[in-house]
Amino acid sequence: MRTDILRKTALTAAGLAFTGGAIAGPVTTAFAAPAEAKPTTVAQDRKGGERELGVRYEAQPNFYYCGPAAARNALSVQGKNIDVDDMAQRMGTTEAGTNSINDITPVLNKETGKDAYQSVEIAGAKADDKQTDKLRADIVTAIDEGHAIVANIAGTATDTDGTTHSFEGGHYISVVGYRDNGNTVTIADSANPNQASYRMSVDNLADWIATRGYTA
Repeated sequence: MRTDILRKTALTAAGLAFTGGAIAGPVTTAFAAPAEAKPTTVAQDRKGGERELGVRYEAQPNFYYCGPAAARNALSVQGKNIDVDDMAQRMGTTEAGTNSINDITPVLNKETGKDAYQSVEIAGAKADDKQTDKLRADIVTAIDEGHAIVANIAGTATDTDGTTHSFEGGHYISVVGYRDNGNTVTIADSANPNQASYRMSVDNLADWIATRGYTA
């Protein structure tokens, strides 16, 4: 088992309790964009420093598939429909979760193209300004190129509506859009189809990723 800082993550039962419900099974639906954004199935033109990618959202089918589900949702913006069980096998996902963001990056690259994705670590308990600026730039670049980001997060973060999202055992999410030139991001979260989509400041997201990493 790896001991590096980009460590293993499983969506724990405690995490499910915080998000407001357990996962009964996969739910596939067109991505429901947050308020003020129109649902799409293709990328919208960038206007006013914002862009959203169309997601074919699917909730994770069990408590430990957050890594494969986040990757599947991320790849769906490119029109890819990949079986989540196959993806889990390639990532080495077990009931203990997916070991690290480094296990997700190669799978995304195989489906998207060589070196399309690279793992980025945010070390420390909080993201510093340089790390936050890089995350913002990576999100804008990736979304503009039509790629969603996958992030390994842990702990609690608050979205722009004031709702808290807690995954003390860790979790994986997809970042599928931005506005205000990347200062606010749109998240697709496989944990709970009732909270499939929400927005968050990039500062909060960077701190949520801290001690772990993302792939962009």
